[in-house]
Amino acid sequence: MQAEPKKSQAGSLVGQEYEVEIGPVAHGGHCIARTDGGQVLFVRHALPGEKVVARVTEGEEDSRFLRADAVTVLEASKDRVEAPCPYAGPGRCGGCDWQHAKPGAQRRLKGEVVAEQLQRLAGLTPEEAGWDGTVMPAEGDKLPAGQVPQWRTRMQYAVDPDGNAGLRRHRSHDVEPVEHCMIAAPGVSELGIEERDWSGMESVDVIAATGSHDRMVILEPRPGARLPLVELDRPVSVMRVEEHDGGIHRVHGRGFVRERADDRTYRVGSGGFWQVHPMAADTLVKAVMQGLLPRKGDMALDLYCGVGLFAGALADRIGDKGAVLGIESGKRAVEDARHNLAAFDRVRIEQGKVEAILPRTGISEVDLIVLDPPRAGAGKKTVQHLASLKARKIAYVACDPAALARDLAYFRDGGYKVRTLRAFDLFPMTHHVECVAILEPVKKDA
Repeated sequence: MQAEPKKSQAGSLVGQEYEVEIGPVAHGGHCIARTDGGQVLFVRHALPGEKVVARVTEGEEDSRFLRADAVTVLEASKDRVEAPCPYAGPGRCGGCDWQHAKPGAQRRLKGEVVAEQLQRLAGLTPEEAGWDGTVMPAEGDKLPAGQVPQWRTRMQYAVDPDGNAGLRRHRSHDVEPVEHCMIAAPGVSELGIEERDWSGMESVDVIAATGSHDRMVILEPRPGARLPLVELDRPVSVMRVEEHDGGIHRVHGRGFVRERADDRTYRVGSGGFWQVHPMAADTLVKAVMQGLLPRKGDMALDLYCGVGLFAGALADRIGDKGAVLGIESGKRAVEDARHNLAAFDRVRIEQGKVEAILPRTGISEVDLIVLDPPRAGAGKKTVQHLASLKARKIAYVACDPAALARDLAYFRDGGYKVRTLRAFDLFPMTHHVECVAILEPVKKDA
C-alpha cells in the first residue's frame, strides 16, 4: 500500500508495507494481522491492539502467510516501552522477541500462547488443565521495574568476517555485532568476549556456571583456522570444536563446569545441557517434586535425564528402598549423570533413545515418571508406552507449549488427565516459556 513490493523474484512481496491492526499474539514471538486482501501477516516488534506499518520480510503473493516487521507504530499499546537494548528492533538481533513490552505484559502474552496451544492442540481450557493462566517468574527472580534481567548463563556468539562477536539476526545467518548483550549473566559479561578479535572463528560459546565460579569458552574455528591465544582476566576452561569429528576437545582447564541445584552439585561436560536461567533448575525441581510428592520406596523413571537433575532429586526423596532409572541419549551426559549420582546405589542410567531403551528394560509398572523431552516433544509412541506403565503421577517438563499440548492429548487417549499445570518465565525478553504439567490416571467409575 505505502510502498511498491521489491520484485527480486516473481511474486515476491518482500519490502511491501501494509498499514494494519494487530490482532492476538501467536506462538513464536509475533502477532497476527491481515492485509486488506485477507492474507495473514505474522508481525514481529508489535503488540496486540496496535496499529502499525508492517514491512514484509518473507513471502510471496501466493503464500499462505507472510512474515513482517512493525517498522512504524501508529497507535501504541499501553504495554509498549522503548526497547532498552540498542540492538533490538526490525532487522537487528533476533535473540529477544519482547524487548518492547513491559515485563508483566510479556508474561501475559506467554500465558495467552500457552492457553491457545492447549485449546487448539489438546482441547483443554486452563481450568481443565488445573492452571490459573499466569506465567510466574523464576524462583526469586524479582527486579525493579525497567531493569533488564541478566539471566543468560550460556551464550553462543556468532563471529562475522571481520572477527567481531555478535548475535544472529532473526531467521538469518547474518551477524549483528554487539558491544554488550543485556540479558547475559554477569559471569558471561565479565569475560569481555565482545571486545576481542575472534578472526578465524565461526562461533564462541560461553558458559558461566551457577553456584560455582567455573567459566568455559568453546571455540569453533572456521576450516583451516588456527585457534587464538585466549587470555582472560579470570580462570576459564577453553575447549575446541574439532573440524574432523565435530567433537568438543579440551585445550586447557577442566572439561566441565560445576552447577548447583537442589543442594547438590552436578558436573556438566562441555556442550552438555543445563538450564540457562540461573534459578531455573531449582525452580523446576521444586515444581516437579511438589507435583509428584515422592514416597519412600517408590520406583521412578527420569526420561531424557541429561546429567541427572531430576534423578538426583528423586533419589534423595525415595530413600534406599526406592529406585530410579534414567535414560539419556547423549554419551557425555550419561557419563556425567553416572558420576553425579554415584552415591546412590539404586540409581541406574542407561544410554540411548527413550523409545528404544525403555521397551528393552522389561519394566511393566512404575510409581512416578519425569520426562523432560527436547523441543519436539515425546511423541505418540513414547506417550502410549508411558501411559501403559500405570504411574501414580507423571511430571512433564516442557520448553515448547505446542509439543506439550500434542503430548497431553496423547496422554488423555492413554487414560491420563492433567491435574495441575504451572508456567514459568525462565527466558525473559524472549517468547520462550517453560511449563510443568502433573498428570494422574483418570479414575474409572465403579
